[in-house]
Amino acid sequence: MPAVDRRKQILQAAAQSFALFGYKATTMDQVAKIANVGKGTIYTFFTNKEELFDEILYSVILEMKELAESTIMRKHTFFENLYRVLDALLEFRDDQDLFIKLSQEVRDVGTPKAREGLAKLERVILDYLEREIAFARDHGETKPCDPQVVAIVMLKLYIALTSDFNQIREPLGKEEIHHYFRLFLSDGLADSSCSSTVST
Repeated sequence: MPAVDRRKQILQAAAQSFALFGYKATTMDQVAKIANVGKGTIYTFFTNKEELFDEILYSVILEMKELAESTIMRKHTFFENLYRVLDALLEFRDDQDLFIKLSQEVRDVGTPKAREGLAKLERVILDYLEREIAFARDHGETKPCDPQVVAIVMLKLYIALTSDFNQIREPLGKEEIHHYFRLFLSDGLADSSCSSTVST
């Protein structure tokens, strides 16, 4: 097998291991077993587990950026584009579970390298969201707002509806996730037909 194919095979095996077991529980022995190669073969391409992880993160980040850019259509409204990107990310998640596994590992174990990796992935999403929110605000599609604040709320809501929620119930479908994004971010939770007064 050519070296380039063997290297790709090792990366695929490592990605599978990190997605299934997280950063801390993944070992070079495990990667070698999944890749069906000797552990020494891995070291001809990668110095250690950290280098393997960084390369996989880099490729995932590139995929995410390309996915977001290819999904945006300026003729559509901000929220239409948001739902399109969410759908694309949900489909991406089905093939790439690293993001959710890292979220779980950070929450349950707090592994520093997993925290660092998750922060990099989140930064890509936040950068995209901040840019799109600013664009929508400047074109009158949203109320005046701080894009950074709204982007963080959107990301945390997305994680809550996909990763955290799955721990306690069956995963929500795309339409249900759209519904809650509309409810919390577009329509607002309060019933406009009900007025509330605050007594002083």
